[in-house]
Amino acid sequence: MNYVHRDFTGGRDTIVRVSLDSQANVMLLDDSNYSSYRSGRACRGQGGLAKVSPVMLRPPHYGRWHVVVDLGGYAGTVQAEIAILN
Repeated sequence: MNYVHRDFTGGRDTIVRVSLDSQANVMLLDDSNYSSYRSGRACRGQGGLAKVSPVMLRPPHYGRWHVVVDLGGYAGTVQAEIAILN
């Protein structure tokens, strides 16, 4: 599974900005859901298919978070820039 990943620690005052060069799935996951994602199991988090860039996400509470960008199994490439803004 190919994907772009970045982890960070933050909370409600943190904004995650993801800039894309094409549409892709953008997700904000906690540790447990990121583990499920990596194992190919169902996971829950914020985000989804992003057709417009940039995507802005905000964690619902303080903790360790994972930003994941992927093409949902489709062929192709995507360039993603992930910025954590405090």
